[in-house]
Amino acid sequence: MTAQVGIMIEGQDGLNWDRWKRILTTAEDCGYQCVFRSDHYTNPEGEDKDSLELWTSLTYAASHTKNIEFGPLVTPVTFRHPTMNVRYATAIDDLSEGRFIFGMGAGWQDREHTKFGVPFYDFPTRYKMLDEALQLTIMLLQNDQSSDFKGDYFELNDAILLPRPSRPGGPPILIGGNGPKKTLPMVAKYADEWNAVYLNLKTYKERRTLLDGYLEEQGRPVDDLKYSMMTRVIYQPTQEKLDAYLSENELDANMLKERGVIIGTAQEVIDQMNALVEAGLERFMLQWLDLDDMDNLEAMAKDILPAFHK
Repeated sequence: MTAQVGIMIEGQDGLNWDRWKRILTTAEDCGYQCVFRSDHYTNPEGEDKDSLELWTSLTYAASHTKNIEFGPLVTPVTFRHPTMNVRYATAIDDLSEGRFIFGMGAGWQDREHTKFGVPFYDFPTRYKMLDEALQLTIMLLQNDQSSDFKGDYFELNDAILLPRPSRPGGPPILIGGNGPKKTLPMVAKYADEWNAVYLNLKTYKERRTLLDGYLEEQGRPVDDLKYSMMTRVIYQPTQEKLDAYLSENELDANMLKERGVIIGTAQEVIDQMNALVEAGLERFMLQWLDLDDMDNLEAMAKDILPAFHK
């Protein structure tokens, strides 16, 4: 079966320029379809680590890669004014000749907001802010004339995005999350791509059924969306190395699989991914936590990608 397979990097977990350059080069040379990264200042707990700024790093990706798609997974509405985000996004999409995916979200981590003095509102407020940001973003991307928008949190007054996006309609908008009552209706209303997060097969199918219903309510066919998932992958080339890794890190494979983590040697990983592809998944962003382990990233590409990139 065919599907797009890429990686996802936690940008707050030690990402610096040396690592980012190495990851992009390895991913492109090995044939991964995409590289996405989180937009965080810190982890929710533990020591602070290197955390390369999102938009600067994506500008580098646009100009130093040729084939991979890339983007934020996802950028919180609380960090920057949405009119600035859409300006960054269209500029980077044009620079990359249409390889940028615009992942947008509400934000969730209070620690980084507190540390750096960014207001952290309750979820209903953040959700409303994101809804307005999505409306505003789509308006700026799609309107060739000046626009007005008046929300509770953001507004436009005779505003037009210039230069106009080279890609008609601008970069695709991705919304990530699994929430059945808030996130999925928002996906159906605004998104070009739904990114599920850490779902096992059973739950993924349930959420897809819900999302299909929300799309119908919006008058959109189910194939109007692209379907992707971000989940951790634990890959080792041999069972012996896999057992040693799980034991060393005190990980329970069955418990992790129940949470949607993909674990195994090559064929086990392929089988777990194929089951999701059969359920309609089109793209994987495999969370790669060891930012220095390029050997295993290369090995996984050699062993896994040929099963999906045909």
